[in-house]
Amino acid sequence: MSVASGGALTAGVHLPQAGPAASGENMARAAVHAEDLGFAGAWLSDHLVVQQGADYPPSAYQYEALVSMTWVAAATRRIELGLSVIVLPMRPPVVTAKMLSSIDLLSGGRTIVGVAGGYLEAEFDTLGVPFAERGPRTDEALQMMRTLWTEDPVTGEFPVHGVRFANMRMKPQPSRHIPIWVGGHAPPALRRAIRSGDGWHGILRGTSGLPADLVEQLEKLRAERPEREFVLSVRAMWDGLEDDHDGILRCIERLQALGVTHVVGEPRQRTLEGYLRSAEQLAALFRRAGATMTA
Repeated sequence: MSVASGGALTAGVHLPQAGPAASGENMARAAVHAEDLGFAGAWLSDHLVVQQGADYPPSAYQYEALVSMTWVAAATRRIELGLSVIVLPMRPPVVTAKMLSSIDLLSGGRTIVGVAGGYLEAEFDTLGVPFAERGPRTDEALQMMRTLWTEDPVTGEFPVHGVRFANMRMKPQPSRHIPIWVGGHAPPALRRAIRSGDGWHGILRGTSGLPADLVEQLEKLRAERPEREFVLSVRAMWDGLEDDHDGILRCIERLQALGVTHVVGEPRQRTLEGYLRSAEQLAALFRRAGATMTA
């Protein structure tokens, strides 16, 4: 079943895109392995530059997200391809819209676009993007992308980016509605998800239970967007070889009770072999939890 349709629980796994295990061959093998295991989604993250000594992300060695998504799409046939998440205000919206439209068409309509406003000020400074404008830039970029995907030609002005369209055409346009899941836990991000998203994409660390603020956020989101098609999703920092299996199962049960329908596990292994074994353990746990697996 489609991850973006909501309803029954589905599972995803983050690919070895960063750190010692990262390579083109390893991402492709991990994605095919995930497809064979029955995962519904294969996920990638986005950072363009990382300041030395930063606590997170843990590695500056990270393949670019959209290039990696294209690479993985070519290696797979069924699994959906998600961004967790693209830092939207750091990128030119027209280029981003064009790339995502192309990837979605080339992959047969398998992309899920997780977006967020970002939080690393040094990364924005390096790219010459005003950090204080990231909220308005994110909102306007979403508007520009949807407009480019659905209107032809496009005429309009987008003042935050200083962009003016005068009978401009962007082809090819997507053949379907590309789902956009808005990420972030701050109040502006939650409001953006409720207002503009097809879903929400959050983060969970650890297996000891759900933080009270995450529970509150999920309850608010579901109250404001009760329709099944609005997907609540969580990327959980779980490793199938290192973390407590009973704790993972309890967390999945609690997430389901709060209306979450897609959970992404994230192996921390530093070799491909370790990563593949971790993904196998996570797949088994998701099956035990009642997730719909496709293999």
